[in-house]
Amino acid sequence: MQYLPDDPVRLSEDGKAVIAIDQRMLPGSTDYLTLRTAEEVAAAIRTLAVRGAPCIGICAGYGVYLSALRRAEAGDAPCSSGFFADAEIIRAARPTAVNLMWAVDRMLTCAGAHRTSDSRGFCDALRAEAERIHAEDIANCRSISEHGLTLLRDGAAVITHCNAGALATSRYGTGLGPLLLGAERGMTFHAYVDETRPLLQGARLTAYELMRAGIDTTLMCDNMASYLMATRQIDACMVGCDRVAANGDAANKIGTSGLAILAKHYGVPFYVFCPCSTVDPDCADGSAIHIEQRDPEEITTLHFAKRTAPEGVKCFNPAFDVTPASLITAIITEHGILRPPYDMRRA
Repeated sequence: MQYLPDDPVRLSEDGKAVIAIDQRMLPGSTDYLTLRTAEEVAAAIRTLAVRGAPCIGICAGYGVYLSALRRAEAGDAPCSSGFFADAEIIRAARPTAVNLMWAVDRMLTCAGAHRTSDSRGFCDALRAEAERIHAEDIANCRSISEHGLTLLRDGAAVITHCNAGALATSRYGTGLGPLLLGAERGMTFHAYVDETRPLLQGARLTAYELMRAGIDTTLMCDNMASYLMATRQIDACMVGCDRVAANGDAANKIGTSGLAILAKHYGVPFYVFCPCSTVDPDCADGSAIHIEQRDPEEITTLHFAKRTAPEGVKCFNPAFDVTPASLITAIITEHGILRPPYDMRRA
């Protein structure tokens, strides 16, 4: 299996910047961003240069550490008002993926525990915590992939939506992790990849990752899934997730809930993969999940050589939708395979 040259997000060798693959440029080129400030980290997350719930969390953790380091170098005391302001800038970059808030809050808890340390000790503690977030995600993705692989037979045909591989996390990924791990062990799969409008994460990123891993990959438009399920043997739908409510309702890239409805109709298992850091136990159900609304230009111009819609047309561009727990066959976390009825507060 051919991994990317580096994790999609990592700390620079001198520990003073985040090095991130600019996912907006893939698959055409592999470009790297050097992020040094809270504003740069937040902008990379907001513009989807850094994307995928776990990857966002890793980036946020490093971003909070870099804020502490930069402010210490400027002579600020640990836990200064500017440090907390920087953390809030990062926390507010995107509203739906709970890993972002979870990681920032975890870093702030660490900051509170070391608020009486000197500047060096404070920064060292935050760096260690950010590195733990990263290391834990690597381990969690491997565990999720191992559990998920038990759900697939050799030669299975699956449908994916959006991107939940190494680019969205670290190493194996969540929704793509079982495929990538299985391929590494010599298993064969056929992946039907939804292009995932409007930002084409499936076409640009998932197809790229799966083909690099030597997996038989077929790209299709999102609205072709029903025809595919009705006319071919499909073993499973496999998706990642950006937030899971306590009752198992799951928010993921727009179009996920429609795919789940089709899977239910055609009797195809629908699996959601995520680490427990994506679970929001304070969110009772999907109705409480805030859905991000994004720039209309993502629909009308972003991935087209010429504008495809009339000037001035109104656009509706939610980034996510919520799949009801009743449509989810199983939720796979690092701790195992969960089946209905879900109580994610115990995940």
